[in-house]
Amino acid sequence: MLLVEAVATGVCGTDHEILSGAYGQPPPGHERLVIGHENLGRVRRAPPGCGFSPGDLVVGVVRRPDPVPCASCAAGEWDMCKNGRYTERGISGLDGYAAERYLLEPSFTVPVPPAVGELGVLVEPTTILAKAWEQIDRIGARAVWSPARVVVTGAGPIGLLAAMLGRQRGLEVHVLDRVADGPKPALVAALGATYHTGSVKEIPPGDIVLECTGAGELVYDVLEAAPPDGIVCLTGVSSGARSIPVNLTALNKQLVLENNVVFGVVNANLRHYRAAVMALARAERGWLERLVSRRVPLERWHDALVRGPTDVKPVITWTRG
Repeated sequence: MLLVEAVATGVCGTDHEILSGAYGQPPPGHERLVIGHENLGRVRRAPPGCGFSPGDLVVGVVRRPDPVPCASCAAGEWDMCKNGRYTERGISGLDGYAAERYLLEPSFTVPVPPAVGELGVLVEPTTILAKAWEQIDRIGARAVWSPARVVVTGAGPIGLLAAMLGRQRGLEVHVLDRVADGPKPALVAALGATYHTGSVKEIPPGDIVLECTGAGELVYDVLEAAPPDGIVCLTGVSSGARSIPVNLTALNKQLVLENNVVFGVVNANLRHYRAAVMALARAERGWLERLVSRRVPLERWHDALVRGPTDVKPVITWTRG
């Protein structure tokens, strides 16, 4: 096992849900769960021959395979677990990385190059989009397909990282969000993408849509707006707080007759972590620095859990004397 000291811990919507009691599960026999699935640490002690050395910056994988294991977990595809008996550090059944020091299995550890540095705290959220784009490519390969435009709904960290990966692929990117000011429009513009605050129906149709809000009405709107052969990837989780009437008959007809594909994506395996590190290494560092909108020292950790009006990605930094 590696002994790792925390460098930075990202805060996201899942953490807020856990703290509200709506989600999360402590380890068996424990009353409390240590959060912190978005992580960056530095190796303090490493066994000989494990591939890591003291001083290395690393990110710990969140999900662990189920104990059976299912066919997917046995193949290292624990992000596609078939029986739901997986555990997740900082989320379900395992304590997370929001601790001064923690143990980490080398096989669930990903190195972060010095060029990425402390921005490696963005690796875990980036893995979701690395997986999404990988699966979009696989689906697109079903036919002759030359995508030119991607629409991203939501300009939170996931939406902005989705847009970043779209621009790295040379695509025309449009981002829709309800916020008209603050840092989000400028972050989108700095990518060379276009920012929108109106209706998804006012945006040119995207060959690819990445829905990153989970808002039920918006999900339905992007499905309706999908062009023939379009691919819609859902990354946001709906709250289920309200019901929305939809015309499933008409939607079904459109999806079938226009060869649309709609799929959801969550979590990631080692392949996606490595792809995320590569994507961050290719990104413009100044842009990533702006994406981390607040760095909160450990002694004021609770401030990171309070959403500010200009927040994009708050991060808790672990400092030592």
